[in-house]
Amino acid sequence: MNQSLAYVLDVDGTDLPGEGARLRAGGSAVVVELPGGVRAWAVGHVGTLKALLTDSRVSKDPQLHWAAWKENRIAADWPLRLWVSVRNMFTAYGSDHRRLRSLVASGFTAKRTMELKPWIERITESLLDEVAELGRTHDVVDLRAAFAYQLPVEVICRLFGVDDAQRAGLRHVVDSVFDTTTTPEAAQANAEEMYRILTELAAQKRAQPGDDLTSAIIQADSERFGRLTDAEVVDTLILMLTAGHETTVNLLDQAVTAMLTHPEQLALVRSGERGWSDVVEETLRWQAPVAYLPLRYAVADIDLGDVVIPAGDAILAAYAAAGRDEAEYGASAAEFDITRAVKQHLSFGHGIHHCLGAPLARLEATTALRALFERFPDLAFAEGRLTPMSSFLSNGHVDLPVRLGREVSR
Repeated sequence: MNQSLAYVLDVDGTDLPGEGARLRAGGSAVVVELPGGVRAWAVGHVGTLKALLTDSRVSKDPQLHWAAWKENRIAADWPLRLWVSVRNMFTAYGSDHRRLRSLVASGFTAKRTMELKPWIERITESLLDEVAELGRTHDVVDLRAAFAYQLPVEVICRLFGVDDAQRAGLRHVVDSVFDTTTTPEAAQANAEEMYRILTELAAQKRAQPGDDLTSAIIQADSERFGRLTDAEVVDTLILMLTAGHETTVNLLDQAVTAMLTHPEQLALVRSGERGWSDVVEETLRWQAPVAYLPLRYAVADIDLGDVVIPAGDAILAAYAAAGRDEAEYGASAAEFDITRAVKQHLSFGHGIHHCLGAPLARLEATTALRALFERFPDLAFAEGRLTPMSSFLSNGHVDLPVRLGREVSR
C-alpha cells in the first residue's frame, strides 16, 4: 500500500451504512485495514466497482497477483484466510476461472434450480407450521432462528445431497466463516472442520452418486476442460455452501425487517401494485447481504483518476456501501423504496464472477416472503431494538423477535 494511514474497518459491523458513507466520501477507493492488520483498497461507488469487476487487470487469484500473499506476509492463522486460500472459481483468474465456472455451471443449471421450486414451497410451509406452533406457546418468536436461518440450510443440504447426520456440522462451520470477530485459532480449526465434512461428502458421492449437485459437479466433464480435481470439488462445495447459505439468510432477515418497518411498502405488495420480486431486489440494494467481499487484486497499476491502485495490492468490494451510492440511486439512496426506477445492484457481483446461485436465492426469498406474510398478515416486531451481527462481512441481525398475530389457515 502506498498510503501510510488506513481506515480501520469496524469488524463488529455496528454501523455499516455510516461506514459505507464515509468510504464513499473518501474517493474512488480508500485504503482500509482488515483484521490482522491486512490492508486493501475498499471500493464503494457503483460506477467504479462495476468497472473494476469487469476489468481484466483485476484478479481473484492471490497466488498469482497479491504481493503480500506471494511474499508470505499473510499469517497462517489470519481470520479471513479461508476466503482467499480456497482453489475454486471464486479465487481463479483468466482461463483457469473459465474452466472452473464452465464445469460447475454444467451441474448447477437453471433446470436444476427450478426443479427445487415445489420442494422449496413444501419446506417453507413446513417451517411456517413450526413457527405457528412456537407462537402458540411463546409470545415472541425469533423469526431469524426459526425461519430465515432454517430455509436456506435445508435447501443447500437438499441440493448437495447431505444426509441428516451431517447437517448440524455444516450449519456450525458456515456460521463461523462469517464471524469476523473469531480468534485466529478458532478460524483455523473451523476451516479444517469444514474441509473434513465436505471431503467426506464428496467421497460418499463418488462411491454412491445421486441426483444432487455434489454428484453432478464430480461427474462434470468436457472435451475442452476435462474434470475437476478432487481438491477443486471440495473447494467448490465450500464456495457454494458459504455463498448459498448465509447470504440468503440475511436477504430474508433484511427483507422481513424492511417490510415490518415500512408498512406503506408492504401495502403496495398486498394491493398487487408491486410484487415480492420488487421487495427482494430493493432489499439486495438497500442492505447487501454480504457487506464486503474479500478479495481481488490489481494485476497492473489501475488509475481511478483520484487514486492509483498499485499492481499487487488487494481490493475489497464494498457492496453495502455501493448499494447506497447517491451518484447511482439519487438523493433517496439511503431509503427503502420498492417503486424506485433504478433497480440494478451489485449484491450478486457483476461480470464473469456474477453469482451462479442468484436465481436460487431469488426463488427462495420470493417463495418464503410470500408464504410468511400470507400466513401471518398481522406479523409485527416485538418491542426492543434489533442488534446487528458481530461481523463486517455478514449483514444481518442477531435475532428477529416478532409477534405472529392472526394466522390465516391454508
